[in-house]
Amino acid sequence: MLNIEEYLCQKSERLDTFLASKLEQTRSQVATLIKNDAVFVDEKKVSRPGVKLKEGQKIRVEFPEIKESSAKEVDFDVEVLYEDEDVLVINKPSGVTVHPAPSVKEATLVDWLKHKGVRLSTISGEERHGIVHRLDKGTSGAMVVAKNNEAHEFLSKQLQDKSMGRYYIALVIPPLKEDVTIIESNIGRSAHNRLKMASGLEHGKHAKTMFKHLALDSDEKVQLVACKLFTGRTHQIRVHLESINRHILGDHIYGLTPKQEKAECILLHAYLLYFIHPTTKEKLYFKADFDTVMEETIEKKFDMEILNEVITSEYIIRSFPAAI
Repeated sequence: MLNIEEYLCQKSERLDTFLASKLEQTRSQVATLIKNDAVFVDEKKVSRPGVKLKEGQKIRVEFPEIKESSAKEVDFDVEVLYEDEDVLVINKPSGVTVHPAPSVKEATLVDWLKHKGVRLSTISGEERHGIVHRLDKGTSGAMVVAKNNEAHEFLSKQLQDKSMGRYYIALVIPPLKEDVTIIESNIGRSAHNRLKMASGLEHGKHAKTMFKHLALDSDEKVQLVACKLFTGRTHQIRVHLESINRHILGDHIYGLTPKQEKAECILLHAYLLYFIHPTTKEKLYFKADFDTVMEETIEKKFDMEILNEVITSEYIIRSFPAAI
């Protein structure tokens, strides 16, 4: 059984660019769909990602039904924060990759979803089914998963119009100088290291991040900050911090020097998630508690009396008036 999605081209642009935007996928993932004979333009099967679309052309994508047997053996569990017929809100553990890729050998979050028998949307194809937005492998925290195509489309539109978003908590070294720091700089793939993204590139995509000071540790060397993305680029928070010679504790890709303080994992956590529910149209907020490593590091380094005042949902939301 096929799941079919159809779109109408509004302006002249490349097919892979058009579908990457519509499906919330990378151009390489769109290329895989095309390679698998799943994409049609004006009823003709397309074989090249770089086909130039014209205004008014119809694009059809045919997704095969999800094969439950393709899930790998899962050796981790995931905390469920909320679930109904339309959405599943989870607290993703650090170290878990969200969706399968040729380079990913271990079980992913998508495998966990299949293993649990959760019925999911198929709008983004089998590799990313149900996944509306992603978190990096090392990043923990709140994510929403769509359980049907209608919910997926509704939530994807919220990503574009910014009515959905997340507030992150991170441990940064050295501390930022200002109470509020806004970085606005294009992000693209690094020419020197394919594992990294880089800031300030002409060919990069526009990116904007806001950082809010929450607390300093007793030595005033590590800072707890809240972060808000106004765009959703790969490694955005980490890349923007690197551009001003800062990095997140435990980040071994964008870290400054091996001599600086280390952590078991990158201490970046999607703390709060908000979106409008696809059916009830109510604006919902969810808080994802820290994992053990991040919680113990914070308790060890920071004055908990001060922390309990600034780590509340209300305080963090108020700190980002432009994001609400």
